[in-house]
Formats: sequence, structure tokens, C-alpha cells
Amino acid sequence: MSDLSRDEVRGMMADVLTKQGKTLPAGDTTPLDEIGFRSLDFSELALRVEDEVDAELNFDAPGLREIRTVGDVLDFIDQLLTA
Repeated sequence: MSDLSRDEVRGMMADVLTKQGKTLPAGDTTPLDEIGFRSLDFSELALRVEDEVDAELNFDAPGLREIRTVGDVLDFIDQLLTA
């Protein structure tokens, strides 16, 4: 599986938001609800990551429930990529 840097995943996340006229903040502590990043946006991000690494990621529902901030999304994706 190809590795993606945190910055590359952040860039993909920014692209998902930009398509909706939203902006990804610079910091990782911003709550997702403040920027309007919803579950469908997460799904689009996940598909982009899977396409980039040419592998299917194993998303665990309990882990998804813990995602609250921009940093949580980046950490979650990073954990999937290194598993």
C-alpha cells in the first residue's frame, strides 16, 4: 500500500470542502460541525484515499464514532494507512 502524508490527506480534505464552497482551517482542533464536514464528506475523502493508495481500507464503526475534529479525521486515516 502506498503511503500518504498527513499533508496530502489534509489537501484531499480541503478539496472535498472547497467543492462545497467551504474552507479547511489551518489548525487540527477545529470541530467538524463548525466547518460543515459531514459523514458524506468523510466517505468522499475515504474513497479518494483508497484510490490514491490503490487499496481498500478497513473502516471500523466504533472508531468512526470518536471522530470530532479535523485532527481526528487525519489521525484516523493515518492509523488505517499504517495498519
